[in-house]
Amino acid sequence: MKIDVQPIAKLAPDKRGRLMRRSEADIAALDDYVRPLIQRVRQEGDKAVRALTKEFDKVDLGDLPLRATAQEFDAARKRLPSEVMRAIEVAVGNIRRGHEDQLGPARIETKIAPGVTIGERTLPLASVGLYVPRGKGSFPSVVMMLAIPAVVAGVKRPVIVTPPGPNGIVDDATLVAAELSGVKEVYRVGGVQAVAALAYGTESIPAVPKILGPGNSYVSAAKRALFGVIDPGIPAGPSESAIYADASADADLVAHDLLIEAEHGPDSTAILVTESEKLGREVAALLPQLIDALPEPRRAFVTTNFSERSGVFVAGNKDEALAFVNEFGPEHLSLHADNAETLLDRIENAGEVMIGKFAPITLGNFCAGTNAILPTGGLAHSHSCLGVPDFQKRSSFVQVTEEGFRALAPTAATLADYEGFPAHAQAVRRRLNRK
Repeated sequence: MKIDVQPIAKLAPDKRGRLMRRSEADIAALDDYVRPLIQRVRQEGDKAVRALTKEFDKVDLGDLPLRATAQEFDAARKRLPSEVMRAIEVAVGNIRRGHEDQLGPARIETKIAPGVTIGERTLPLASVGLYVPRGKGSFPSVVMMLAIPAVVAGVKRPVIVTPPGPNGIVDDATLVAAELSGVKEVYRVGGVQAVAALAYGTESIPAVPKILGPGNSYVSAAKRALFGVIDPGIPAGPSESAIYADASADADLVAHDLLIEAEHGPDSTAILVTESEKLGREVAALLPQLIDALPEPRRAFVTTNFSERSGVFVAGNKDEALAFVNEFGPEHLSLHADNAETLLDRIENAGEVMIGKFAPITLGNFCAGTNAILPTGGLAHSHSCLGVPDFQKRSSFVQVTEEGFRALAPTAATLADYEGFPAHAQAVRRRLNRK
């Protein structure tokens, strides 16, 4: 395949708009498709979950319980290759250390005036659903990214759902990563049916108030359709990345890094933005050979998304390049430039920023310690990377003595009168008038 090098200044408005939305447009179009599936699970419970798993995942669960058993955890530990076990242990340690510092005080107080104290309490969620995809591979890294901050936050009941393998068994590395991260409740269910089961509850799967984790377009559409029933968390849809590179960048490394997120699936997006046309053309010339060397189905995934929504884009100067990156608002951003760390303060919209040629996105995805569950579809403009606060809630409190009340009462009553709330005002004046 041939990779075009496209000047940013000459991008047609419709093409630019499609690039900025990427696969989010496809997700919105799935709403009418997923709603009947959600209702089926709501009405039929486990029966619908099993039937939809057979229909969409081509797995007949038979007599298997939906929840993975203790025997399955034991068997997974024994089967998992030792080098994979060690890698998971290292990653768990790094990710736990990276998230423990996110824990703030459980309670803060502020003295507003004599006799008036306000504050906030931070509490862990009682339960949360963690969606771990599997369709294009197994992802113990996603387990760790979701489960560890949940456990660090103090969630009493973190629950993992993940599509089953062909024999109905949960992936070994997924079970081991869950156990090492501190989660033992794992269900062999994925797709729309998993999201619906977590939202409404079934005979086997108790409902949760919040669902976090990345998924394909159908999973993302299901979470959106259930907004109000559950909190869908950050919008973690199909994978995406942007690379900013200046003329000093190594074209070979840039080309390899472009494929990291592009290989996730046919709905992924990967772009290179540079002010160096020479570098852009060098990278574009290298990509076809690198893509052809990938095994299937990754080669097909990358071929599809470079044909539809990925590419190489050349700016007139650095300012235009960085403005384009900020407009794109990528899930992952990689900086290949001289003194790359000096560019960090110019990045306003990105889920994560990997700084320098020795920080490929791969490290963040697996083991650097940051969280790889990030906002997608341009929503880095308003959303943050996943972390401990996503598994917590805050509630405020107000404590007032008689002295404090008498000082605040006139202000409260005046504002209540002005806004037309007589009961508000009367509740204040009643106290003032009592001996």
